[in-house]
Parts: sequence; C-alpha cells; structure tokens
Amino acid sequence: MVPLRARVLSAAADLSAAEWNACAGSENPFAAHEFFAALEASGSACARTGWQPAHLVVDDAEGVPMGILPGYLKSHSQGEYVFDQGWADAWERAGGRYYPKLQCSVPFTPATGPRLLLREPHAAPALLAAAESLAEQNDLSSVHATFLTREQQALFAAKGWLMRTGEQFHWSNEGYASFGDFLGALASRKRKAIRKEREGALASGVEIVQLRGTDITEAHWDAFWVFYQDTGARKWGRPYLTRSFFSMVGEAMGDRVLLMLALRDGRPVAGALNFIGGECLYGRYWGATEDIPFLHFELCYYQAIDWAITHGLSRVEAGAQGAHKLARGYRPVATVSAHYIPNAGFRAAVADFVAREADMVAADIEALDMATPFRRGG
Repeated sequence: MVPLRARVLSAAADLSAAEWNACAGSENPFAAHEFFAALEASGSACARTGWQPAHLVVDDAEGVPMGILPGYLKSHSQGEYVFDQGWADAWERAGGRYYPKLQCSVPFTPATGPRLLLREPHAAPALLAAAESLAEQNDLSSVHATFLTREQQALFAAKGWLMRTGEQFHWSNEGYASFGDFLGALASRKRKAIRKEREGALASGVEIVQLRGTDITEAHWDAFWVFYQDTGARKWGRPYLTRSFFSMVGEAMGDRVLLMLALRDGRPVAGALNFIGGECLYGRYWGATEDIPFLHFELCYYQAIDWAITHGLSRVEAGAQGAHKLARGYRPVATVSAHYIPNAGFRAAVADFVAREADMVAADIEALDMATPFRRGG
C-alpha cells in the first residue's frame, strides 16, 4: 500500500467544501467545512484569539484528501471545556513550556463528534502519527482531542494516547411519542414540577417561535447577538464568537440551525441557538434581555426535548456542565478526550492524574444517576 502523505493547512478554506465534507460526512454539523470556515473567516478562531488553524490532512497518491484532523495551535486553554490549566501550571513550574499546544477540537463547542474526519478508515493511523510528529518536531508540549465519539475513542487508545473522562448531561429519547409521553416516564412530583415551570415561563405573556434556514433574518441575528454577548460576558469575561460568525453560519448551513426565540409583542427578548445533527440536537448558546422565571429551562431544555421527539432524534446535548439539567430529564454521561504527551515524565504524572480522576467521575455519574427524575423500576 502506498503510504498516505500528510500536510498542514493554515485555514479550513485551503480545502474546498466538497473535499472537506467528503471526509466529514453529513451526520455532525460541527464537522462540516462550513462551520470551521465561518469560525475562521469571522475572526472567531484565528491566531489573534489564540486559535491558530493547523489542520492535518492526509492525501492519497493522487493528492485526494483521505482524512482530516482539524487542529489549532493554542496559546491558552480557553474555549475548550476540558480543563488542563493545572497541567500547564505544573509543567511550567517544572521548567517546561506548555503553550503552544495542538488542540484537535471544534473551537468553543463542547459537543461529542468525530475528530478524525475519515473518507477512508485507513487514514486514521496516518493522521494520528502526523499529529505526534508535528508535536515532536515543533517542541509542542502536548496534543489534545476532545469530546470523542465512542467509535473513535478506540483509535486514539490504540495509539497509546492517554484517555481522560469527563461528564456532561444529555437527554435520551426512549421512543417517546410526545413530550407528554416523556413526562409519563417521570416520578409524579418531578412531572408536576416541569409542568409548573413550563406554565410559568409562558405566564409572562411571551410567545415562543422556532426558526430555521431563511426564516432567520439578520434582525434575528442582531437580537441573538445581544443575548449571546450578555451571557458570554457574565460566564467567560468576553464572548468568543464575533457577530459575523452567526450571519456566516446562518447563510452557509441555515438548514442545520434551529433558533428558539421568545417574543414579547413581536420583539425578541430571549433566545437559544441549536444545531441539528443526524441523530442529535445540539444546544449551544442562550441569552435574554428580560429576567423571566423558568424561561431559560423552557427555551434551552424543554423546547429542545419537544423538537427532538417531534423530529425523531435520539438525544439532546445541552452543552457543558450544569447539574440543574438533571431535574429536567437530562442524565449524566461520560465524555472522553485523548491526550498525547511526548515527555515521558510529564506523561507519567498526567497518566496518574487521569486514572484517579476517572474513578471520581465514574462515582459521581453513578450518584447523580440515582437523582434523575425518572420513575424507579418503571
């Protein structure tokens, strides 16, 4: 077999959408060329913001891309949602230089998905070998691939990367025919609490609308940008995404965008942005200009569940963290990332840490799962 040749792209736009998406497929919206191109062209993910594109591509003998490992040279650990600042501090106190590192992920997007975009399965080992070589040849401290699918976890583990376990809350569709059917699976007290929250969110007189594709106008994005800025400023200090990102992604992949808006007298006062996958609805951003009780739960969680049931999706991923999702029917699930560390001593220390952390995360998931609102034994 002729070996595949590896190269590094300085932008997703260095490949055509057709070439990229032939590797990415259509299942996950965050693997699409359009999503990466919007992040980079909008100035959201670029060298200035600490996300310098360094996408690895392996080609066949004719120069046709067989696989892509989207990557970024990072000068910090922000916007990743798998926290390694403690590793950085330890390595630098020991005299090392942690940054830049290579981050193989979707910027600002803690959603499970393929990190190896494979047109041909045999491109996977070549991509991982290329990532390791890039780190070693450029004296990078580490390579990180986050929020891996179950299928791809084995590919990284087989290459000897350290596997780290985290935790999120996902909603799973157990064949529900309606939102009421889902409520029927809950304990009576929890069922009543959710009904009360949904009624309370609408008691203020707002109207909920769901928009896709060309129904989303620039005026809608202007309103959502205000919501996003407010939430981002409170959570992260500054929003990660630029205003132009939303216009770009809406134009390029609007059919995979679902915008939930709360309107008062036709004027948006709150919104939640979702992306539609083949089997999953991914909740991403939310914000409001009015403080309306329970509206956050309605827009971000209950509307998403209702939409997923109606459209036959198997799950909803509602973003990082948030134990408050538990009472709304979202279960704790393990997330997995993979880490390549060239330095043997540093690697051993991190390996010990992730092993102990995995035990704690497993115990936490087990305990949290006992607190879900679902009826026991039913």
